[in-house]
Amino acid sequence: MATPPTLAADAVLGLLVPLWQWAIGLLVLVTVMLSARKLLMRGPTRMGGALLLAGAAVVALTAISYLMESL
Repeated sequence: MATPPTLAADAVLGLLVPLWQWAIGLLVLVTVMLSARKLLMRGPTRMGGALLLAGAAVVALTAISYLMESL
């Protein structure tokens, strides 16, 4: 059985995938930083629950991206 030919598009897509991961990671980081700034301006009463929620969201996104990458 012959192997299918390798397309140049596959190589280009393989190079762009890490770029998209960096872009998404950067946008998430900026969003978390802006949210943390807004929370700091509101005061310490809302900080505990909000930071737990933001931390859980970051951990969930990391776990999902790791699982998707390993597939």
